[in-house]
Amino acid sequence: MSVRATLAAAMSILTVTLLTLTGGACAAAWPERPIHIIVPLPAGSAADTVARLIGKKLSEKLGQPVIVDNRDGASGAIGTAKLAGSDPDGYTIGIATTTTVVTVPLLNKSIGYGPGDFTPIAMIGYSPFIMVVHPSVPAKTIQDYIALAKAKPGTLSYSSDGDASLARLSAELFANQAGIKLNQIPYKSSTQAIIDLLADRIDSQFGILTTTKRYIQSGQLRPLGVTTQKRLAEFPDIPTVAESGVPGFEVTLWIAVIAPAKLPQNIVDTLSRDINEALGQDDLKEALSNQAIFPDPQSPSALRSKIEADTAKWGPLADKAGLVQ
Repeated sequence: MSVRATLAAAMSILTVTLLTLTGGACAAAWPERPIHIIVPLPAGSAADTVARLIGKKLSEKLGQPVIVDNRDGASGAIGTAKLAGSDPDGYTIGIATTTTVVTVPLLNKSIGYGPGDFTPIAMIGYSPFIMVVHPSVPAKTIQDYIALAKAKPGTLSYSSDGDASLARLSAELFANQAGIKLNQIPYKSSTQAIIDLLADRIDSQFGILTTTKRYIQSGQLRPLGVTTQKRLAEFPDIPTVAESGVPGFEVTLWIAVIAPAKLPQNIVDTLSRDINEALGQDDLKEALSNQAIFPDPQSPSALRSKIEADTAKWGPLADKAGLVQ
């Protein structure tokens, strides 16, 4: 081999080595600038609060600002679509819920994204629903309610705040499993729905714990059952829907952190580890409790399995109810 050829080969090896080392250094250096966390729901919502709490913890661990970017609208589809189209470089992550990642794309096939367009990072926790009725409704148990609905098919009303909402889907699942027919009253917001329930203009709803808690405590609403597998420690006297005659019934609104698809594994591992560590800290537990969110740390693979299981659960029900657009 000539001297020129030997030098060229040496330079080629050196170039490849430098590129490899440089690439490794870049990966190891992440993050080198602020991270944005997209919240697809309004400022002041539970999702927004969670993003700010988690963002603060991540900022402390990673040494970079974490900026909350609210992109609400279309039941969370606008911000979630923005996240799906972002670069998978670790500088844009987002908040996901059962609704934004599972039910919205299931019910609207033209939404432009699906569960496969994201990298699961960490489960934050879940929030239960409580089936409540106005005190004027002559039902003190789930079985009373079912009997009343069977005696007068289609007359008992419930509120929903959108076809993709878990309030709507919970009622559809309940009616389907109980073999009854209910009358849906749609609302633009859960706030208006609870106002009308308190005013006895509707009969019932599957209400999120943060909304219904104080009205249950004041006696303005009567709780019939919680939608979790086990009774809530805060309300040990309220039975689960499943133990009240609707076996297997379970609905929870979960909230998680996700990123665009194909996020590098080293970044997934770092974010997952830091978030799960934060969820074990007392101050974050208390802050989440104030939002009626029960921490539920999970691995990225467990979160992926949860998304897949919920997609399989709600898809057929949405088809049967004629909710798919």
